[in-house]
Amino acid sequence: MLYFLGIGGIGMSALARYFKAKGYEVAGYDRTPSPLTHRLEDEGIRIHYVDDPSLIPENIEFVVLTPAIPSNSLELNYLREKNIKIIKRAEVLGMLSRQHKALAIAGTHGKTTTTALVTHILMTANTKVSAFIGGIARNIDSNVVIGSDKDDYVVMEADEFDHSFLQLSPYVSIVTSIDADHLDIYGDYQHVTDSFNEFVNKTADDGLVIYHADLPIKTAKKHVTYGLVNADVVAEHIGIRDGETCFDVVVADSPSAPSSLRDLSSLRMSLYGNHNVQNALAAIIMCSYLGVSEEDIREGLATFKGVQRRFDIRVKNAKHVYIDDYAHHPAEIKAALTAARKVFTDKELTVVFQPHLFTRTRDFMDGFAESLSLADKVILLDIYPARELPIEGVTSAVLLTKITSKNKILCSKEELLNTIKSIDPELIMTVGAGDIDRFVPQIEKLLGE
Repeated sequence: MLYFLGIGGIGMSALARYFKAKGYEVAGYDRTPSPLTHRLEDEGIRIHYVDDPSLIPENIEFVVLTPAIPSNSLELNYLREKNIKIIKRAEVLGMLSRQHKALAIAGTHGKTTTTALVTHILMTANTKVSAFIGGIARNIDSNVVIGSDKDDYVVMEADEFDHSFLQLSPYVSIVTSIDADHLDIYGDYQHVTDSFNEFVNKTADDGLVIYHADLPIKTAKKHVTYGLVNADVVAEHIGIRDGETCFDVVVADSPSAPSSLRDLSSLRMSLYGNHNVQNALAAIIMCSYLGVSEEDIREGLATFKGVQRRFDIRVKNAKHVYIDDYAHHPAEIKAALTAARKVFTDKELTVVFQPHLFTRTRDFMDGFAESLSLADKVILLDIYPARELPIEGVTSAVLLTKITSKNKILCSKEELLNTIKSIDPELIMTVGAGDIDRFVPQIEKLLGE
């Protein structure tokens, strides 16, 4: 029996599914039920939602722990007192990364989409892979691909939170972005950067490090950069045609660029925004390096359906467009709103934002205000506390005063649907990493009718 503390998290649920498919008996605890935990239960995994040691099953071989579980958890402390083996989620991924050649995708933004895209292109090419994705990839309707002992590769989203990605042993690594985030863990941006550099330098000597050209990466490993300018691999002629993003890939005459890379023209995909073009560049470089053909890369890009909660277009009809996005950092929000304006140029933009964490809201108050001010109308929910206690002076009301959009309001979750109905928005986005996703089906139904 494997027991998962915090089984409802996107990363934890992928591991639970993996071990269940490998023949283990799996059970777990999470604080609240969700569509994801309901799916796990439908797949035969026992879950309870009360922090009660008496509900823990017997005959546990070991416990998998997510860092989201607080130190005062009754179950966690009970398991420690019983000297039951407890392994962090990152340690489990680390062990799995050493069983196959690991393709590890990191970055404060963009890693989930890039991980899902790499996985899809490799599967298009009939490559034998397992994969652990930090979101529900629409092509497979799952966050995990369960392969076999004969897999060529294991694709892994490499999470920087709590230094988790330092447990991995990559064969090829990608870093999409490095922004100041998780400062409750790292303290300052320099420590964030140091951790990413430590991560890439764990890449195998016969492997490859792939990173955005703007990043302060320092490595003696074989490496290649990408971006829109001044990189080994760049995207040019980016545009939207027939509802799809089109672009060319141009490889510079650089000793850093792998010989397998070639210029590619007229690529197309259903993802939007320059940030996603650059995510695609990273995926193309990785897959080219692994020997995937141009035909399979083109097909993989063209057929990739994206990831739930990543510029996820839920409604698109004559009256309404509704997009849901996981964006919870100012840079992510700016990228998402900018992409929405570029794609739907003639529509008034309303954004519903739920701040995530008091510390993040405190650290990036001005950045959030600047990014949200790109919208015509802003609906601001209360801060989702997650694992934190309130911080004096850090509230959504304070954030609202800094937003410059002319139409802006505070709104309770209880009044959100009525507020949206009264606005009757042309183009609306829900953004945030808390529990705002619980409203997505209701908003979709409201605007889709």
